Amino acid sequence: MTGWYPDQTLIHRNAIHLRERAPNVNTMSQHFRDADYFATRIGKIYHYNVPLHIGTGGHDDPYSWNETINPRGRDVIDQDQVITLRPGQYGGTLSWLAAEGTDAEQTDGIAAAETIKRLKRYAQTGENFFMAVGLYRPHTPYVAPKQYFDLYPIDQIDVPTVPKGYLETIPKPAAKSLSRKKEQVNLDPSVARQAIQAYYASISFADAQLGLILDALRQTGLDDNTIVLFTSDHGYHMGEHGHYQKTTLFENATHVPLVIAGPGVQAGGVAETMAEMVDFYPTLSELAGLPVPPSVSGVSLVPALQDPTAIVRESALSQYDIGYSIRTPGFRYTSWGTDGSGGVELYDVSKDPAEMNNVADDPSYETQRRRLAAHLRDRIEQAGAVPAGSRRVKVQFDRQLRSKN
Repeated sequence: MTGWYPDQTLIHRNAIHLRERAPNVNTMSQHFRDADYFATRIGKIYHYNVPLHIGTGGHDDPYSWNETINPRGRDVIDQDQVITLRPGQYGGTLSWLAAEGTDAEQTDGIAAAETIKRLKRYAQTGENFFMAVGLYRPHTPYVAPKQYFDLYPIDQIDVPTVPKGYLETIPKPAAKSLSRKKEQVNLDPSVARQAIQAYYASISFADAQLGLILDALRQTGLDDNTIVLFTSDHGYHMGEHGHYQKTTLFENATHVPLVIAGPGVQAGGVAETMAEMVDFYPTLSELAGLPVPPSVSGVSLVPALQDPTAIVRESALSQYDIGYSIRTPGFRYTSWGTDGSGGVELYDVSKDPAEMNNVADDPSYETQRRRLAAHLRDRIEQAGAVPAGSRRVKVQFDRQLRSKN
């Protein structure tokens, strides 16, 4: 939403309000508001504790919107029925529920209905709008009506496995990222199948809500001049590398879906270029005919949207904890610590798409390792540059409530 990297926002974990670190940043939706677009947030765009914050503003940035909608459905009300691997916790651990009732009763079903209501209004008024619709699913707990679970028979689900001793082949910080949630390590296959089924079910449920929204876009005629960007905030592991959920620097967690459609976009193309989420800000700005603020770090993907063979980036940068990782068309190179002091990983994804064979110490890859290490250092330096005109605050706030004896 800022077009900045974590080292620029100074936000490296959840539960931080944007303005605590970047008080004068002009977010993407603010940029559109400045151009007389009516900006609406429906659901989860900035960080929320799920399901605790569902129905509230969470860690939202109120300066970014003209209007905010915080749907709250029966998935919150039925929380006591959720199966969880860590009793009393839901959003940060594997948890799921095959729910009673209809799509429309769920939080995301309500969000879809609110979105459709506004699309119909905009079709009547003709006003310019920037609408960000944040569906909660498939965030844990994986809650969806039972019919979506039925799409994925439990006995047809395969659970990924890893070779014995695998964690010893990667740097310690990488191994820690895979094993930090102890209740999810060496998960029993029967439990794993239930979690995977629930994850798939919640995705299909979310897809159905998206379908309703896109149907309404077409039915109102707004699809003729509306730009649509569909994405997620991170990728996911479902047993790959022996891990579940997110927070790694492997392809599973760093690769997100990205579909852009609308005026100025070649229909049906698959872009060959690398892309990053910081690129959304300049891309949407250019497609809408707005100037790109000099503070934005991303690059516009418009050339690749018009010609899928155009290359606007040679690598995509990801960051987690003390680690930095770049993905090129042929390789992934990860450095734990800016200088690799915590270890490095190199994967030849053309031969090893699952990234299970770390060839960083293989002499036959020495040339690629040196080249990628130098490229990553350049990328880290660029991603840490102070954005033009920005004010940033490095102070750490202590939100822990302490009682006195």
